[in-house]
Amino acid sequence: MSIRAVSAYALVQATVRARYSTLLGSGTWSALIECQDFESVLAILSKTVYGPYLQIASEMWTPRRTVYQLRWHVSDSYRRLIDLTPESGRQLLTRLWQSHEVDNMKATLRGVENGASWDRVRHLLSPVAEHFSLNTAGMERMVQSGGVAQAIERTRHTPYYDTLVHALDRYITEKNLFPLDVALDLDYRRGLWQSIQQLRGRDRDEALRLVGTMLDTDSLLWAIRYRVFHHLSEQEIINYTLPFGYRVRDEHIRAIAAGASIAQVVRDVYPDLENPAQYADESGIGLAMLEHSLHERLVGMCRATFRGTPFHIGIPLAYLILCESEIKNLTALIEAKASHLAREVFEPILVTQGP
Repeated sequence: MSIRAVSAYALVQATVRARYSTLLGSGTWSALIECQDFESVLAILSKTVYGPYLQIASEMWTPRRTVYQLRWHVSDSYRRLIDLTPESGRQLLTRLWQSHEVDNMKATLRGVENGASWDRVRHLLSPVAEHFSLNTAGMERMVQSGGVAQAIERTRHTPYYDTLVHALDRYITEKNLFPLDVALDLDYRRGLWQSIQQLRGRDRDEALRLVGTMLDTDSLLWAIRYRVFHHLSEQEIINYTLPFGYRVRDEHIRAIAAGASIAQVVRDVYPDLENPAQYADESGIGLAMLEHSLHERLVGMCRATFRGTPFHIGIPLAYLILCESEIKNLTALIEAKASHLAREVFEPILVTQGP
């Protein structure tokens, strides 16, 4: 390992290791799962790294507001690591963060279309710093614009304007946000892939392994959903997915689009996954199982990154992916406890988090 790499990532390495130690352990997860109600979950989380984000008036506690507050931890983690990461890797972390901006954009447009108030929309969003391109004030102006076309016009100062304008005609014709959502998702993921390609050496290898695996998961699941649930044509499926990836390639997407066996495609891409035949069920159960398996696989890869060679972009990437996964689990858990769901209903959907 070069002295330059050690020097560049020394502070990042120390910071990430400290944050990694604050991820919820298996004992905490067991206690959270055993909780009898939403209030008990809050009591446990208040004694963790999430405690400072839960210091708001008790009358404001709802599942939605709780998840919003917890997401501030992810936002703060991104800001801190983006600031510390060497310039060569900073663009990739910034691009990775922009997935939250894209999701915020889509949620805001959905609120505009449904005529929702800003108070209704704001806590469905991921918290963002005011210096980001799509900040809270900008999203509030979109919600108050009076229509989707007008809301898009208010995004001129953001990187998303051209993409949205190009898809606007289809939205107007189809009266459906789907073309706007797909355009945003594809543009974001193309940019993420380009950011990976700009890296060199070990940084590029680690980014391909982790972020490339995330992109693969999205592409594969999208293609299957488009075919099974949306009944899109072969050409539409090809047009609405990425033609490149780490292990999921254009030929895999085209095979799914053409009606090939889902189990066979999964077997070709991930020969290490057990019993791929279970994913062939097209009722939705098989797809849910595949999504769960791929996410657990990615979490395992991230955990393994911390047992390997340090001082590269994979360390902050792995931590941020684990942090995101933890928030998704907490969201599912909080919603389940607030709805008084039985343990056997929600526990199988949680992605294993402990080391």
